[in-house]
Amino acid sequence: MTAVLDPATTAGWSSHGSAIALTEVSKVFGRGADTVHALDKVSLHVRPGEFVCLVGASGCGKSTLLSIAAGLDPPSGGAVVVSGGQPALMFQDPALFPWLTVAGNVGLPLRLKGFSREQRRTRVTELLSVVHLEDFGSRRPHELSGGMRQRVALARTLGLEAPVLLMDEPFGALDAMTRDLLHDELERIWTVRMLTVVFVTHNVREAARLGDRIVLLSSRPGRVVCDHPIDIPRPRRIDSPEVATIAAEVTDRLRLEVRRHGR
Repeated sequence: MTAVLDPATTAGWSSHGSAIALTEVSKVFGRGADTVHALDKVSLHVRPGEFVCLVGASGCGKSTLLSIAAGLDPPSGGAVVVSGGQPALMFQDPALFPWLTVAGNVGLPLRLKGFSREQRRTRVTELLSVVHLEDFGSRRPHELSGGMRQRVALARTLGLEAPVLLMDEPFGALDAMTRDLLHDELERIWTVRMLTVVFVTHNVREAARLGDRIVLLSSRPGRVVCDHPIDIPRPRRIDSPEVATIAAEVTDRLRLEVRRHGR
């Protein structure tokens, strides 16, 4: 049985030394009869270099929490501290511009940041090499597979040079084999670059495959109900018995939350 951290304990961790420190963060949408309480006093502290996966039922506020951490949406209450400047954010949809080449898509943020053409060319070549697409810079997005388009999106995100990477179901639309390959790529990049990653997913086994911890949010309003540390040695396989065991434990708790919400 995997040890489960008490949310009250993790909520009390000091923000000192944290890459991300969310303290009693709440989010309310609308007013009056249309009010929706999306998040209720969520505290989450992520250490530098840690890979944390967020799971929970649909509508529990996972994406909202990520948007708040990214600075795209202000909290209704609580405090948010992210070290190292603006975090990078990657979505499920790669959102590539179809009229640009792969190199053009990866280099666009660099262009907006004022990099010279030569600087962009050098940096884009490096980034495409990181995601093993160095031979596809002249291709257009429609010429790529879904997994390759996500690699392009990852390269573009890495080009922002942010130490904190926020990922909102980036592999959710991919087939199982492609997703498994991208798990390996992401883990390699995370290790080499010493990134801090917060990864939102509906796939509990994916969370057990990737994360140092799995944080489970309750059904709306979202609250941290449990925090599972994962002590399986890396590299891991998504079909390993150890990953399956942890995924089953988290899934059982998730089912309890869904049933509670249903009543």
